[in-house]
Order: sequence, then structure tokens, then C-alpha cells
Amino acid sequence: MITERLNIQYPIIQGGMGNSSDPILAASISEAGGLGTIGCGTDSADTVREKIKETKRRTAMPFSLNIPLSMNEEKEQLLALAIDERIPIVSLSAGNPKAYIPVLKRHGIIVLCVVASLKQAIKAEAAGADILVVEGFEAAGINASTEMTTLTLVPLICERVGIPVVAAGGIADGRGLAAVVMLGAAGIQMGTRFIATKEAPYSTKYKEKLLLAADDATVIVGRSHGQVRRILKGSYAERLLQNESRLSLHHYKQWTSEEIHRIGAMEGDDDRGFMNGGQIAGIINDLPSVQDLLHQVMKEAQETMRVKQSWFDAFSVN
Repeated sequence: MITERLNIQYPIIQGGMGNSSDPILAASISEAGGLGTIGCGTDSADTVREKIKETKRRTAMPFSLNIPLSMNEEKEQLLALAIDERIPIVSLSAGNPKAYIPVLKRHGIIVLCVVASLKQAIKAEAAGADILVVEGFEAAGINASTEMTTLTLVPLICERVGIPVVAAGGIADGRGLAAVVMLGAAGIQMGTRFIATKEAPYSTKYKEKLLLAADDATVIVGRSHGQVRRILKGSYAERLLQNESRLSLHHYKQWTSEEIHRIGAMEGDDDRGFMNGGQIAGIINDLPSVQDLLHQVMKEAQETMRVKQSWFDAFSVN
């Protein structure tokens, strides 16, 4: 089980969340029995080091470091930082992990690879990944241009690889956990759901938008530039959609920089910035503590499995 491999209580992992990841939230998730994550985003190695140190001050439980390989110019320094700080688990995303997996594993680090296609999954396993995070484009933030869904990817990949699979994208509760376990997954990764928790240090406006979100609360931007990203609707998001086809790739990246996301997520200003959001926003309707959320997810998953087993028992199959 991945819980034993990762030394955690529940098979629930926090998504990277880029520059907006926070030691308070990551530590709270690890303390509650999940796997908290510090996302490097485009942060410098020095900034990430401070986040790591703060997380260690808040918890002695395992947490992971997410390194988006193609996004961060200091990826080599971040890999060295993970080794130097003895981070037990590193997740690699947004790039080819082949050259980096052996380096981490030589130092006893468990490597998770975020993949969005069967081809990526097979290559990551061959390169030595320990666990795959299979992410559908229901997920918040930057996504693969293939736009494959979690429901399609998870069983497809589980049938073709021999290492554990964690499902990500479109999961926010115990029903989602139960569903992907039935598809072959060994656990889940959540991002947007953790934003709507008491410990999450994001703006009140961000949390309110999630609590009030309908089923169509998110929108995809960046298709015209091959830079698929899912964000919450808002005035900035609307202007971005109206203008993106006229923007050069350079200017589009400026419009969707981590700083602009910070203005939306941390300051709550969706006129000057945007907020990442997954499609599950529409089913978020409360603001629990992280500990209560993890307990709710596990309890609901167990109850869902129990009830549905009795439903299947009503059918006779010869």
C-alpha cells in the first residue's frame, strides 16, 4: 500500500500548487495523516529552502517537494536542495523526469511522477518512478494539451504499469476516492479541495468563490498557445480569454504568471489576477479543518463502498 511506502496514514496527497503552496497547509495535511506538499513553481531555491524549513518547524511527519521541471530555471538547485534537506518524497512534473529519477533514488528519495498520458506513464515507470500521479485535465492549473480525463486515464494506465497509481483531477470527496480505487488507483491527489479548508492561507474571496461555485465555474485558457490551464471564472479570466489569441506566447505567459495568480489567490483580486480551480469546485460546500476533511473523505469512501456492494449483491450474474 502507498500509505506504508510513504509512511502516511491515509492515501491522500496534496497537489503541488506551485508558488502558492504554503508550509502551514502542507504541514497541516501531513499532521492530519495525508502527504503535504511544497510546490516549487517558479520560486528560487532560496525561497523553497525557507518554505521547507518552515514546514519542518511545523511537522515531523513526511512531506513532499514538487518540482515542475520545465517551469523552474533552478531545477538542478532544487534537486540538490531536496537531497540536502533530506526530503523523503519528491514529485516531478511538467517535463521529462528520466535524467533526474536516478539521482534522487541514489539518495533514498521516493519519486512520484505526474503523468497525463499512457505514453508518459510507461516512460516514467521505465525510468524508475516509484509511484505515478495520473492527472486528468479536470484538475486546476496547468494541464497537458492532450486533455485526457481522469476516468479514462486511470484504468488505462493501471492496466499497463506495475507500480502504484494515484489519481488526480476531479476528486474532492470520499465518493471520488472510492471511484478511482475501483478503477485501480491506490490513492488520490487533491489540490482545489484543500484550498477550501480552515488552515489554507488563501484569500477569503478565493474560498468564497469555491463555496459558491456552480458546475460551470471553471474555464480553460491557453489552448491557442498550447498552454492549457484551468482557472475559476472572473473578470480577469474573461479578459484573458478575449485577448489570448492576439497575444504572443511571451505576453500570454506574462498574463498567466505566478505573480498574477498570487494577486488572485492571495489578495482575492479577481479583476487584476486569476485563481486556479478544478472542475470539482462545484461540489465544494463547506470549509472544514484539514483533519476533519481527511476523516470525512475516508469515512465517506468506506460508506460508499459498503452501500454499493449491497447494490451489486442484488444482481445475479451467471
